[in-house]
Amino acid sequence: MTLKTAIHSTPQTSLTALLARRPLIISGPCSAETEEQLLRTAHELVTAGSVDVFRAGIWKPRTRPGSFEGIGKEALSWLRTIKAETGLPVSVEVANARQVNEAIEGGVDILWLGARTTVNPFSVQEVADALKDHQLPVFVKNPLNPDIDLWTGAVERVQNAGIEWVGLIHRGFSAYGTTLYRNAPMWHLAIEMKRRHINLPMINDPSHICGNRHMIPETLQYAADLGYDGVMIESHFDPDQAWSDSNQQLTPQDLKTILGQIIWRQKKLPLKHEALIEYREQIDQLDDEILSLMGKRMVLSEKIGIYKGRNNISILQLKRWADILERAFKKGRKMNLSDDFIKGYLSTIHLESIRKQEEQMNRESKRNDPE
Repeated sequence: MTLKTAIHSTPQTSLTALLARRPLIISGPCSAETEEQLLRTAHELVTAGSVDVFRAGIWKPRTRPGSFEGIGKEALSWLRTIKAETGLPVSVEVANARQVNEAIEGGVDILWLGARTTVNPFSVQEVADALKDHQLPVFVKNPLNPDIDLWTGAVERVQNAGIEWVGLIHRGFSAYGTTLYRNAPMWHLAIEMKRRHINLPMINDPSHICGNRHMIPETLQYAADLGYDGVMIESHFDPDQAWSDSNQQLTPQDLKTILGQIIWRQKKLPLKHEALIEYREQIDQLDDEILSLMGKRMVLSEKIGIYKGRNNISILQLKRWADILERAFKKGRKMNLSDDFIKGYLSTIHLESIRKQEEQMNRESKRNDPE
């Protein structure tokens, strides 16, 4: 990944090297409030030695009107001062062409698309069009709703604009009902996104996932265990007085403490770990056996579909499904498998079984149709 000439003062080579650092630490306040607040936070982060890139929200897309929506263009001069005084590259969120142009003119080094922008292909395309003549690195946050195709589409629109350096930010997804998190992490979706875009760096945003300070260490460690490349995390010299999202921001010193506790795992397997290779081979063999058994199970599901079709029996039999789950729960607990895992695993199999049965029932219906 290389960077072409970009309109900012940070040298191209140093920015490229910085973005390749692992873990990459991006931090700063949720919102730029005052010049004093921004400068003090930046200097405290530098003193703590816990940041590579300084971030600040200067345009804040809010769910409801009347909330603080950011200082706007005026804050760009504050960011220029931070760059001059600390040497840190600076990053902001953009949601439309005007903001892109103002950020570039203001000397911003790195841009990111927020969750409310990523969810709207029209907004992403407007941003992408505005970026066509420039080469700034761009991070793309996951959309609010759990839709991998929307996330992928946003990445592709930015790449199609000629942007050569694109990264991913996992900040969690909106979910119906009450959860422990402000935005449910849905780790499986982030893992799938990384599988689709294996060459793109992915960093974690535990601030927006958690919505509170006390859950950040555990969440960030889990991301590090999965091989994430870094973190975008919110910090403020006085979080309790922050104008937005005060509960999820950390002091620079607290951030330093947390980062000092995180173990960042090796992404590539060293050759010396023969035991791990052996374990993986055993898992591959078991996976092959499981797939073979699944194939046999689906053959039986097709036979059941034929039988149900010939005897006019509905596919979904709730009593049978409840019995399957209860039986599996009892067996699973003895093998230290959680009920949630068992239910998720069997639900996927059940849906495929229903699909197979429906195919067979439709075929039976066509055979019996006198036309």
